[in-house]
Amino acid sequence: MAMTKTRTVFVLLSAWLLHGCAAMTEHRVGRSGDQLSACPAWPRCVSSLESSERHGIAPLDLVAEPQRAWAAARLAVAKLPRTQIVEEQDDYLRAEIRSPWYFYTDDLELLLDADQQQIHVRSTGRIGYYDFEVNRERVEALRHALCMAGQVRCKAEESRLSR
Repeated sequence: MAMTKTRTVFVLLSAWLLHGCAAMTEHRVGRSGDQLSACPAWPRCVSSLESSERHGIAPLDLVAEPQRAWAAARLAVAKLPRTQIVEEQDDYLRAEIRSPWYFYTDDLELLLDADQQQIHVRSTGRIGYYDFEVNRERVEALRHALCMAGQVRCKAEESRLSR
């Protein structure tokens, strides 16, 4: 009898804690006009539309014609490991990326701003507090791939290395 009560208390406490942690995740995706969703307070998100050091990352500055660069960006995203494009419009793309263990799912979003010759990016984890810089590294890997394809401006060190 005591074991059953202990087990019940443990299960209820675990469920309460997990629910509490899940409620704190604040996961949003999508766009509102020419903006992507803001990053949550936790450091598991980067966005080119954020100005803070924690969340901010440079947009992809286009050197090619916007529609050509957009097509290249879509192809580069589709080639990322464990990635599935789940929403696509003329100027917006959202992909889901699964962790190597298929436990976590991250969201990668691109928003084309043809007038400014940029693609805005947002990459975020759905759960947890910290992402160990996985989302920042994902965006930089995408930038590097598009730089090597001649579609976006390279960072200074990339342009020196590619000569």
